[in-house]
Amino acid sequence: MPFDIISMGPLLIELIRQEKGRTFEQPGTFCGPYASGDTPIFINAAAKMGARCGFIGSVGDDGFGRCVYDKMKRSGVDMSKILVVKGAYTGSTFVYYNEDETRKFMYHLEGSGSAVMYEDDADFTEYFKDCKWVHYTGFTMESSQRAKDVVFKTMEMLGKDTKISFDPNLRGKEDVAALCAPVVGRADLILPSMGEAGEYFGTDDDTGCRKWMDMGKMVVQKRGSKGSRLYYNGEIKDVPSFKATEVDATGAGDTFAATFLSGLIEGKAPEEAALYANVAGCFAVSAMGPMEGAVEKKTVQAFLDSGKREVVWSEWV
Repeated sequence: MPFDIISMGPLLIELIRQEKGRTFEQPGTFCGPYASGDTPIFINAAAKMGARCGFIGSVGDDGFGRCVYDKMKRSGVDMSKILVVKGAYTGSTFVYYNEDETRKFMYHLEGSGSAVMYEDDADFTEYFKDCKWVHYTGFTMESSQRAKDVVFKTMEMLGKDTKISFDPNLRGKEDVAALCAPVVGRADLILPSMGEAGEYFGTDDDTGCRKWMDMGKMVVQKRGSKGSRLYYNGEIKDVPSFKATEVDATGAGDTFAATFLSGLIEGKAPEEAALYANVAGCFAVSAMGPMEGAVEKKTVQAFLDSGKREVVWSEWV
């Protein structure tokens, strides 16, 4: 059966500093490993929502690689295109939180098994056959030349009916417009966080999102605790969020994006899909680890049916 969504990118493990305000220069305690990587977080959440999902990427032949692989496989992601690189280590990211809840990331990706991505003679044409959506991110594209190459390589394999969703999710390493333009031009759905549309166009955020909408894109801006904002068919609509106690915000935006797209695939109207995604984002921030807060569709539905306005993790999981 064809996939609903396929994505690709570096498969990572994440280690999180337990003490806030304690920088990488200082000794301290980290918790983990947690399965991570923006597109892995996305596809894991989409599978939990019931979408048929596949992934292209690689891991090292080590315990960290098995941590990521097993986590995603348990969630229902097809892992048949994951390359295990013999003798290599799996890429990692270390994270600490400042007292003001901002985060600092340190990546160890270059030279790792996670950076290999695919075998040189790989052909994914059959894998993509009749796939409904493919999800790309700017982080994948800027993580390495090889990762950028696989994005462009796979775009050429897509059928005319396959749609593209794109999350800029950039870390400021390259010129945003130059890096993203080829994918943006082909994308049907763009999922920026606050600040990214403005950075792309050199304007304010609202103007940037409107420009994308005028290009025929559906735009869903992720606004954190403020909810989300939809730009489509010439209209702009705000969808409010819910309250949640933030434990770890990493991966919440990817979980939101996955839930929104899964909702569209099910036939939900954009406003309803965004409401579901807002709830999923609240669950995502309520657990430690970027994939640990991904819940199933039935949990999101039960929360909405309850009429509550605050997600309390212990009540639902």
